[in-house]
Amino acid sequence: MPDLLFSVFQNDRFMDLTIYQYGYEKCHPLHSFGPGVRNHHLFHYVISGKGTLRANDTENNSRDFTVTGGSGFLIEPGYVNHYWADKYDPWEYIWIEFGGMRAREFMEAAGLSYASPIYYPDTQEDGRKLLGEMTSIVNSDESSYLSTIGHLYLFMDYLTRTSRSRKQMQGGRISEFYAKEAVHFIEQNYKENITVEELAKFCRLDRSYFGKVFKSVMGQSPQEFLIHYRMEKAAELLVLTNNSVGDVGMAVGYANSLHFSRAFKGVYGVSPREYRQKYKLVERSSKTKQ
Repeated sequence: MPDLLFSVFQNDRFMDLTIYQYGYEKCHPLHSFGPGVRNHHLFHYVISGKGTLRANDTENNSRDFTVTGGSGFLIEPGYVNHYWADKYDPWEYIWIEFGGMRAREFMEAAGLSYASPIYYPDTQEDGRKLLGEMTSIVNSDESSYLSTIGHLYLFMDYLTRTSRSRKQMQGGRISEFYAKEAVHFIEQNYKENITVEELAKFCRLDRSYFGKVFKSVMGQSPQEFLIHYRMEKAAELLVLTNNSVGDVGMAVGYANSLHFSRAFKGVYGVSPREYRQKYKLVERSSKTKQ
């Protein structure tokens, strides 16, 4: 198999999965890549030999993993990684760089991430089947792009089904995971000028796919949920405090009082002032007789 085969550049914004590069290499002793950051997911399957992966976490702390033949490792986008072949028994590996709206979801299902990057198959036969699909991709120069993508999906199927670290959460449960992550972010940041794009980025999902996942779980779009959450908090402040309507709006992320009043009325059917007049708790003050 040739080294560093051709790249297929596709916009992954509207695709579940797409492929960028792939290849095979029998490395020389101590042959290395990095340190560096990748833009897409990159998976290596080690055919023989061994090497070391150094992966950094969100706080830039590094961990070393020894990877041997019959296992693999994931490079997750956005994190610093460095890997090199063993001095005495250098590895031989095959690799695929891929992306797409559901790439991270599939890696989550396989239990693979920057914190847990090593793939171990359930059985040696599972590893050979995974290698077979990767080989089909690497040898697909004469095949159509659709054929290559077909093998990419088969590769992903083997990876998620045979990984020892795979998570027992499929379909809706994965969607629930992302929705809960987004809700937690909203709870912590609703006072700020956050956007749906920021929510999607926090969950590391494509914006359009994130919107579908969130709505399937919560029954509302992310924007609708954010507005309703802010208005609930605003309603509490209107009833429980004497803060001005403008200050209440600022407290829930609205710098413009008019925009806040419109959003509030859109949810509750009345203006913030009318809501306060109707539901404000009666203040009781005690007067000392002179």
